[in-house]
Amino acid sequence: MPAGATIQGVAAAFGVLADPARLRVVLTLLEAGELCVCDIAAAADVSETSASQHLRVLRSSNAVRKRRDGRVVYYSLADGHVRLLIDVALEHSRHATP
Repeated sequence: MPAGATIQGVAAAFGVLADPARLRVVLTLLEAGELCVCDIAAAADVSETSASQHLRVLRSSNAVRKRRDGRVVYYSLADGHVRLLIDVALEHSRHATP
């Protein structure tokens, strides 16, 4: 069995993705690649304020990264691990649904 700290880290990663609106933000970035907050908000059907708050949580958990281009900040998934985790969860959900 993994060490306690590893278990806590895995639980934290799942916890970050457990919010439906935050998951829509992640799925938006999964499909689009890199977007600014206003485009993420529109695609994920959340307000810009909500998108910004979710992105802050995702950044603090290292799930997304940001890149500044002048006055515009663009967000993208941090690495392939996030994509893999979402892909596996989506596949599991498809099999779990009758």
